[in-house]
Amino acid sequence: MDGLSIKNNSPMTGQISGLSSPKGLNPVDKSPGSSFADTLSEAVNKVNELQQTADVKMQQLAVGETTDIADVKIAAEKADIALRLMTSVRNKMIDAYHEIMKMQV
Repeated sequence: MDGLSIKNNSPMTGQISGLSSPKGLNPVDKSPGSSFADTLSEAVNKVNELQQTADVKMQQLAVGETTDIADVKIAAEKADIALRLMTSVRNKMIDAYHEIMKMQV
């Protein structure tokens, strides 16, 4: 199934990992011993970090601690894109689960 493979040389993979990981950790480059559940847990934690960062920057803007609207908007957009990506992955996983459950053994 060539359509489901992920390659490290894909420019889109680098962009997605950059958005979901403020530290630059690429989930595709994980060691072979890490589990799928660990990878998902780390991804959820990174999305949560992006959401919290955006919230803090919005609060700082609201109380006048910062005037950099562009920085606040960028943080909010990163959090929004990461959340939409995570939701899309979740929906695909649920669809795959339903397809597996429909299979006859």
